[in-house]
Amino acid sequence: MSSRLVLLRWWWVAGLTLAVLSAPTFLAIALPLPPLIAVLLLLAGFNFIAQRRATQRDFDTPELAAQLGIDLTGMSVLLYLTGGATNPLVSLLLLPVAIAALTLPGVWVVSITGIAIAAYSFLMVYSLPLAIADAERATRLHLAGMWLTFLVSSALIAWFITRMTAAIRQRDAQLAEAREAALHNAQVVALGQLAAGAAHELGTPLATMNILTGELMQDRRLPEDAQQDLQLMHRQIALCKDLIGGLTRRAGIGRAGDVQRVAVTDWLVGLLSRWRSHQPQASCAHVIDTPGEAPTIDATPALEQAVINLLNNAAQVTSQEMQVHLTWDAGEIRIAVHDQGPGFPADVLKYAGDEPVVSQTQGAGIGLWLTRAAARQAGGRLELDNLTAGAVATIILSRQGLEK
Repeated sequence: MSSRLVLLRWWWVAGLTLAVLSAPTFLAIALPLPPLIAVLLLLAGFNFIAQRRATQRDFDTPELAAQLGIDLTGMSVLLYLTGGATNPLVSLLLLPVAIAALTLPGVWVVSITGIAIAAYSFLMVYSLPLAIADAERATRLHLAGMWLTFLVSSALIAWFITRMTAAIRQRDAQLAEAREAALHNAQVVALGQLAAGAAHELGTPLATMNILTGELMQDRRLPEDAQQDLQLMHRQIALCKDLIGGLTRRAGIGRAGDVQRVAVTDWLVGLLSRWRSHQPQASCAHVIDTPGEAPTIDATPALEQAVINLLNNAAQVTSQEMQVHLTWDAGEIRIAVHDQGPGFPADVLKYAGDEPVVSQTQGAGIGLWLTRAAARQAGGRLELDNLTAGAVATIILSRQGLEK
């Protein structure tokens, strides 16, 4: 808003300066040039100061109203020196009123309107008349001036309102996006709280089973095959305890001190190593497609779980080797999980993790939804695509967002 008002004022001052300087030559109208040029210089200096302030912050309501009041005052002085209400440019007093109506609260609009009415009323009584001896020529000039004023006023008001309307639409779109993101984050937080509650409730029975299996493993009367089964059960219970113990962390609820900044290559290699220990039956290779020094990222639990969700989904739909491709450039970091499965269903591609999708295909539901939420939290996005053989899910992270 501030920059638009400054730009509009520059146009206004430039147009008035051109009119003042050209009237004596082209219209043969004698004008008091020294005071007119002095007022125009004061307005230009004022706008220069306003432009510098506009680069620092937007004008607040009182400051914006004061600037419109100064515009009305400056225009009134110029009109007083050039015929007052008989000057066809008097209609330009409506321009600050129109801007006030678009940008200011009602009480300020009333004030600006009152100033404009008072100025017009004053100019009807008090002004310095223009010296035009020929009445017919004066009438023609007045009509031409009214046409020009209408043209200029229409163009400026149309431009300003169009720009303001576009800015309002953009702001509304940003607010809608912010509301959608807030709703999405609320759903993720609710799911995280549910996961934490489930972890708390499951902790007791798992601890009981862990104790019982430990005692049974000490019973030498059990046959060898039963002992092996108990050992396997004991390991699986320990794995469940480890997974449940990390539910809160994997939901993205952790302390700020727990987050470390590491090279993305080291982070990915460590993540894949841990994932392979939990999925020994799956085959996965990683490929680093970009040479040179790797960028660093914040190793948040939410981002780690996002990649693990993609790996789990891929492992569920194919028994063949998967590949994780890591690439980066000056603007983005891309982590792409390729599988040799049947590809994503049409409904999953349509929503791309925007919401949970109930599908007959495994690995295409809430995992993608949580992955997309984690990617957005890290300043990135999730992209899904089907290949000739298999599918690819890519987490794209903005390096600018990661470096903030």
